[in-house]
Amino acid sequence: MGLNSLFDLKQDVLIVRLSGELDHHEAELLREQWKDMMYKNDVKHVLLNLESMTFMDSSGLGVVLGRYKEVLQIGGEMVVCSISPPVKRLFEMSGLFKIIRLEENEEFALETLGVAS
Repeated sequence: MGLNSLFDLKQDVLIVRLSGELDHHEAELLREQWKDMMYKNDVKHVLLNLESMTFMDSSGLGVVLGRYKEVLQIGGEMVVCSISPPVKRLFEMSGLFKIIRLEENEEFALETLGVAS
């Protein structure tokens, strides 16, 4: 199926909407696109919407963790929302929810980051 990624900016929040499958074949391209968006725009926070993500492996987790560390360095926060059950389980098993906050939906997550939708 592959991976579809959409990037959107709302004030200083980069919204990353991923759908499909994120595996080692797709991870490098996503990493480059995501980094480009962060550095070419005035981004402080990242909102990761995984509502339509059907599969993610450890290389996908690596991409997310790498961007989390970059956001942390600039004093920002990464929030995940609308996560699908299989990907939620992977996040739980990997311990990512100990460092990345989970919110129910995009609108609420944006509010918590100080952006009115």
